[in-house]
Amino acid sequence: MMTPDGSSDTPGALTRRSFLRWSQSLMAMLGAAPLLGSSVQAAASVAPHTAAGEDYYTKLGVRKMINAAGTYTMYTAAVMPPQVEQAVAVAAKHPVHLRELQLKAGEYLAQKLRCEGAVVTCGASSALTLGTAACIASANNAKPDDIPLNVGSMKNEVIVQKAHRYGYDHAMYLCGVKIVEVVTLDDYKRAFNDKTVMTNFFNAASGGEIHHEQWLEVAHQHNVPCHIDAAADMPPISNLWKYTGMGFDLVCFSGGKGIRGPQNAGLLLGKKHLTDLAHANNNPVDGVARGMKVAKEQIVGMVAAIDWLLEQSDDSMQKEFTRRCDVISHIVKDVPTVKTTIFTPEVANHVPHLFITYDPATVGITPKEVQASLRDLDPTIELNPGTGNVKGGNGMPPTPNTIVVGTWMLLPGEPEIVGHQIRAALMKKA
Repeated sequence: MMTPDGSSDTPGALTRRSFLRWSQSLMAMLGAAPLLGSSVQAAASVAPHTAAGEDYYTKLGVRKMINAAGTYTMYTAAVMPPQVEQAVAVAAKHPVHLRELQLKAGEYLAQKLRCEGAVVTCGASSALTLGTAACIASANNAKPDDIPLNVGSMKNEVIVQKAHRYGYDHAMYLCGVKIVEVVTLDDYKRAFNDKTVMTNFFNAASGGEIHHEQWLEVAHQHNVPCHIDAAADMPPISNLWKYTGMGFDLVCFSGGKGIRGPQNAGLLLGKKHLTDLAHANNNPVDGVARGMKVAKEQIVGMVAAIDWLLEQSDDSMQKEFTRRCDVISHIVKDVPTVKTTIFTPEVANHVPHLFITYDPATVGITPKEVQASLRDLDPTIELNPGTGNVKGGNGMPPTPNTIVVGTWMLLPGEPEIVGHQIRAALMKKA
């Protein structure tokens, strides 16, 4: 039986039915609470018809998720704050000239983010494609129709550290480039030639011998522009102007992660002559980015998200994320062998994560099994991919006996739900 505070008279007796009944009641009480960075529309289950419109997740039979993982694309990234949602809804009501909106939005964002130029792109990957296209166009005086068809006969080499190679290389390959790998600083110096158009630096990479300052210095000695992939590097807020201030010619950010804009939006920031060329290669031009459309609603949403973000502070956000960790930690503290700590990745996803470490042999369930059991709920609960990871990665240390909870995307009332569900799973065999 559930007690008024949501706990159970019997350890581990939180059933799916009682969980749903309790969570919906809790959401109804807390959904309108003014919680920093959270949408007020936080109910785990809402009526199919509301004043805001029909709930198509319910209509389509799609389970809602409590996101205790983070801003991962596969989990539909962040929930937009109310003022961003409202800006998107207003923008949907009026047609405009797309090119005018793109350029005016870019001018506004460049001023806000202390750089020469800005482009709202279809996510960070699209920003990398458009940045590459801009560098090719600059080096070759190429037209949008030339990319990628004629790039093989042009200047087309991009230098990347071997440790910085990643799946998003495809975003550059779309432009027809050749990637040249380097390891040492001497390798890097020798790699430049008359076909080099750009260098790419992955800021969240855990390896690489060549650091930011050396990377920039050598490239600029050869008059070659440097792009840095900072897709998940917010917070801190100052990162939005840190890298252009360091001298990087182009920087990409994801719009749907820590910035809290639409998931299919991103930012390309940097030197105006290059962002102008990125605009020239962007949709609706019939070029490499023709399929990377950003609708008027998402462009406005990206601008509104920056306005919202600049009203926040790093300290207040970190304090709130830590509070959510403390809520969950308090709920699971009596589970045998459990110890909780807070870990903050150094670069990407630089926010507090809760580590719940315990002895699986004593408790009778592994972290991966807990992850699977929570994933099977309705609404489903998704834990951070670092849960039970024996190798570590993505800024996380090895966590073989640890449940990892990302709290920054949790909505009002959800830390309590996550805590009780983790406790129920851990106490099931106790």
